[in-house]
Amino acid sequence: MAEIPLRHRSPVSLRDCNLSKSFELIGDRWTLLILRSAFWGLRRFDDFQADIDVPRSVLSNRLAALVESGIMERREYREAGQRARIEYPLTRMGQALGLPFMAMTAWGDKWLADGISPLTLRSKSTGQKFSVALVDEGGKRAKGSDIEIVIHSRFARKRRR
Repeated sequence: MAEIPLRHRSPVSLRDCNLSKSFELIGDRWTLLILRSAFWGLRRFDDFQADIDVPRSVLSNRLAALVESGIMERREYREAGQRARIEYPLTRMGQALGLPFMAMTAWGDKWLADGISPLTLRSKSTGQKFSVALVDEGGKRAKGSDIEIVIHSRFARKRRR
């Protein structure tokens, strides 16, 4: 992306910023780790707890918040001969977080890894690797120098004089 000009305030208030709202929903460490595990297919409380070693009370609170926000759902299941239990699958809203999580993985692979990524995304049909990128409406990959941020007038902060 082109260099961002120096500002003294964000051009959109926190109240109106959807990125800020997203951070409020999923921005703490435990919630992000729960979602990471959910993308690997975990759904059950005990599995989440064992996978990320989260305190049970924290896990319970975070799962309730994810259900309340619509990112996960609370669904009953029963294994043969067992009592009914609860699982927490991702909703469509939660599954839609896959792309930003893939982008964060690519960022971590580039800036935090020792040169070896633990996973690769590739096409089942062609075997070619996928990469996360911005594309325009026609499907053309964007160049950083061609990206412009346009703020809707309804949300732009008024400049102080």
